[in-house]
Amino acid sequence: MSYTAATVQLLSPEGTIVESDASAEYLPLIDALSDEQLREFHRQMVVIRRFDNEATNLQRQGQLGLWVPSLGQEAAQVGSGYAARAQDHIFPAYREHAIARIRGVDPLNIIKLLRGTTHGGWNPAEHGNFHLYTLVIGSHTLHATGVAMAMTLDGTTGTGHPETDGAVITYFGDGATSQGDVSEAFVFAASYQAPVLFFLQNNHWAISVPVSTQSRTPLYLRSEGFGIPGVQIDGNDVLASYAVSFANLERIRAGGGPRLIEALTYRMGAHTSSDDPTKYRENSEVEYWAERDPISRFETYLRGRGESDAFFAELEVEAADFAADIRGRTLALETPSTAKIFDHVYSEPHPVIDSQKQWLADYEASFGGDQ
Repeated sequence: MSYTAATVQLLSPEGTIVESDASAEYLPLIDALSDEQLREFHRQMVVIRRFDNEATNLQRQGQLGLWVPSLGQEAAQVGSGYAARAQDHIFPAYREHAIARIRGVDPLNIIKLLRGTTHGGWNPAEHGNFHLYTLVIGSHTLHATGVAMAMTLDGTTGTGHPETDGAVITYFGDGATSQGDVSEAFVFAASYQAPVLFFLQNNHWAISVPVSTQSRTPLYLRSEGFGIPGVQIDGNDVLASYAVSFANLERIRAGGGPRLIEALTYRMGAHTSSDDPTKYRENSEVEYWAERDPISRFETYLRGRGESDAFFAELEVEAADFAADIRGRTLALETPSTAKIFDHVYSEPHPVIDSQKQWLADYEASFGGDQ
């Protein structure tokens, strides 16, 4: 399932601006972007891809239990990530590495999570309201909808002040649309007109099941059956991801109710490091999407605007340095004490937890030697 007549595209695969009836609404938002903002879009995509490749290598070398790559989905994430405002809440699935970095999460915290040295990873309140990764498919869309409903009840949205009004974005994949949790989230979001943007990254594969098996119609139409307007975009076009997300978030903050964006992209790598995509998909399909790579497309666009060779060369060095730093800090991680599992069960000391913690300490001490 590739692009359709309904797909909003602002930047063609050849790296040129698309002027059409579908793009006319959004092009003014692109014109308003500064050169530095455009450079930042590219910087984030390049650096996070290099990080992603390094994390994949670390997993193969036994440093991580699992890795979830985002290769090929950088534009969908970076564009929508920059469309959000500081007061917005972000509920990711488990491969939104670029958005995490944009919101202030140190990517090493993602490494720790998949290395198994942390049970939480980060405090959303300290990281731009970016909530924790969720491996349970689709369940976080309910959490996102609940927070959006709370914003309405608290009066922190829909007041007519977009600079302070809040919204929620929740990210999920095509496979998650087949989960009941997502449908339930649609029901509550529509019923209560919750200020939530459902951002569907359709990367065409729910592990080994193609999207064509999951749905006989474009996925953006599913939400419309619940009364939630949907739009389909070229998810490998960072400008479309930014502009369409920005426009829909503004409508949501103004009291326009929930919306859905289906970003057509492609998972260039494996579903996770435990998956072998060569077992279920054709090379021709991968080659088709490689020609629509989001980073090379945007680089062509920037070069056409006069961006210098020096910028791209410096960015490659920055990305390599970032990856090397991640590798060094990963190798330096220490195994946490088993006592850590008790530390944040409750916000205040609890006698039962304290007794369990002491029992485990005594049990380990009974073996003698260093534990």
